[in-house]
Amino acid sequence: MRSKLAILSLIAVAGCGNPQKATEQANNKIKLIALDPGHFHSALLQKSMYPDVDSVVHVYAPKGEELESHLKLITQYNANAEKPTAWKEEVYIGDDYFKKMLADKAGNVVVLAGNNQKKTDYIKQSIDAGLNVLADKPMVINKEAFEVLKQAFETAADKKLLLYDIMTERYEISTMLQRELSLIPEIFGKLEKGTPENPAVTKESIHHFYKFVSGNPLKRPAWFMDVSQEGEGIVDVTTHLVDLIQWECFPDQVLDYKKDIQLTSAIRSATDMTLSQFNAVTKLNGFPDYLKKDVSKDSILKVYSNGEINYALKGVHAKVSVKWVYKAPEGTGDTHYSIMRGTKANLIIKQGAAQKYKPALYVELAGKADPAYEAVLMEKFKQVQAKFPGVELKKLAKGWEVSVPEKYKEGHEAHFARVTEKFLEYLKKGSMPEWEVPNMIAKYYTTTAALELARK
Repeated sequence: MRSKLAILSLIAVAGCGNPQKATEQANNKIKLIALDPGHFHSALLQKSMYPDVDSVVHVYAPKGEELESHLKLITQYNANAEKPTAWKEEVYIGDDYFKKMLADKAGNVVVLAGNNQKKTDYIKQSIDAGLNVLADKPMVINKEAFEVLKQAFETAADKKLLLYDIMTERYEISTMLQRELSLIPEIFGKLEKGTPENPAVTKESIHHFYKFVSGNPLKRPAWFMDVSQEGEGIVDVTTHLVDLIQWECFPDQVLDYKKDIQLTSAIRSATDMTLSQFNAVTKLNGFPDYLKKDVSKDSILKVYSNGEINYALKGVHAKVSVKWVYKAPEGTGDTHYSIMRGTKANLIIKQGAAQKYKPALYVELAGKADPAYEAVLMEKFKQVQAKFPGVELKKLAKGWEVSVPEKYKEGHEAHFARVTEKFLEYLKKGSMPEWEVPNMIAKYYTTTAALELARK
């Protein structure tokens, strides 16, 4: 009898005094499913732990190096000396991985980051099966997929599920501060309307095929250079830039893609990649057959990874552009440029040599010198400091630089945790702000319609 009591006591301690309650709490935890994790962004979501997320993650994927790379990163994060994670990966490997995932329903949130050609179908069928979806960008890479995505959002609404994309750039501190300052009329004035030749908002970024992730050289899958699988640049990285324009210029406002967006022009171009460069970034020995359609006679691979979109959003002229090059110069990385033009001041983010390739935000007067402006700026800037203690203004020969403490400069990899935390917050509420879904639809309309225009 005593031994039974002892056993029951051990169970009670393990269950915090109530085994049934402990079981209920475990069952109520959010359970992640990593589906075909072919892109390192899937692993980056697990670089942190989350209180309401089960530590067991069910992985469904075909056998191959992409899965091995994913699991290697998870192992690396679990072994991190400073902040180790404690993920347990339950892996199913097989050609029927997708059907198996839908049948098992081992979790309630499907995480998608991989081949974009398959992604929209993964999204739709996961939603149809009653699963929430957290997807890496882009969720669609062409006009046909855009129509499928709209259906998925409708089904998600009917089933009370969440479908959300991973917009990490909303959590980059210079962009957050650019948005904050644009919301203070005394500092920024009103957003200009601009023209196609001189947009009110411009966002540009440069990216690199060869780069480091979590301290190691990134090995990219060969399909990453196939635009029929990855998507052209005009529908890929531009997703972030279009999202930021909507998020900054029309915060918390519902956008109607049929009424609010007018495309002016769109351009696509290719980055040349030599065979040796391709081999270095993929660790392969030669172009696979599906890429040979894009290879010239002199063994140069043409990757249509560059794009530019000029458009008007609710009458405000905007421009986004993305460019890919093979490798960044030593000590540099992906770079970003952004300007919001206001009637009183321009808010400019630069990330060049002068900034040591770190993003920096500047406030520059839009018109004539105004002796009274600086006093107003300093006074109203206190609103920003209340939200971001430690942020300061540094006077320059032309305008001011926003000085940001190191504690806010998390880095791109850390932003995946911020997005996940926001998604989990929405999941607990059972809903997202009313503007999120229509604005995701507006964003993907912009990119896919621009691709159609650029190809004409």
